[in-house]
Amino acid sequence: MTLAGKTILLSGGSRGIGLAIALRAARDGANIALLAKTDTPHPKLEGTVHTAAAAIEEAGGRALPIVGDVRNDDDITEAVLKTQGEFDGIDIVINNASVIDLSPSLDLAAKKYDLMQDVNVRGTFMLSRAAAPILREAENPHILSLSPPLNLNPRWLGAHTGYTLAKYGMTMATLGFAAEFAEAGIAANTLWPRTTIATAAVQFALGGDRMMRASRTPEIYADAAYEVLTKPSREYTGQTLIVEDVLEAAGVTDFSRYAAVPGTPDSELFPDIFLD
Repeated sequence: MTLAGKTILLSGGSRGIGLAIALRAARDGANIALLAKTDTPHPKLEGTVHTAAAAIEEAGGRALPIVGDVRNDDDITEAVLKTQGEFDGIDIVINNASVIDLSPSLDLAAKKYDLMQDVNVRGTFMLSRAAAPILREAENPHILSLSPPLNLNPRWLGAHTGYTLAKYGMTMATLGFAAEFAEAGIAANTLWPRTTIATAAVQFALGGDRMMRASRTPEIYADAAYEVLTKPSREYTGQTLIVEDVLEAAGVTDFSRYAAVPGTPDSELFPDIFLD
């Protein structure tokens, strides 16, 4: 199974992991609608929804850039209808848009807490729900959320409670959809990496250049997502998946090509949060 001719609605995707997933699908000839806020260049962040669309087209896919905010219900409705109208359906929803703030609870601004809840949890729920009636008609429908397993170790619950609630909320919504839409054949899974990924979030929120050098590239996430999205939806659902486990199951044994700095041994890569 490939993603040729499949239609993906992805939140975010102007850069980073979301764009890498879109480009991997585009190599098959997929249709990709991007619901993203970055209409004009950001002073600190590379790429816009328009440059991402151009890259998707160049990689062999069809792109539909949609400027909008996953927090806005009208923008979600418009994105779903535009995607359906442009590509005659929706096969896959990817909940990529996410906000990170690792501040301890006493230091976390209320507005930032609300932002993480609105984008991560509510955005995942509303976008998936809006697309569900159309996904029902797809041959192999998938919902994929980029969120971690529900690890109740106090180490993670207490380290950054606000962010943990937001990411676990994404996972709980996705697992809920897996159960709710099982009879309709809509798969819903989450995907999370064992190591940090070299993205703007790691650069600006976790540890700067040092952390970027100890990370893997977004392509490892994209290759794992591809494996998930090409699985039979009725058989492969309700799972909190780990990137490296997915790739190992697909026969990948050497992850060295994914190192952000070539030649970096696995032992020197920084482990991602939420995984013991």
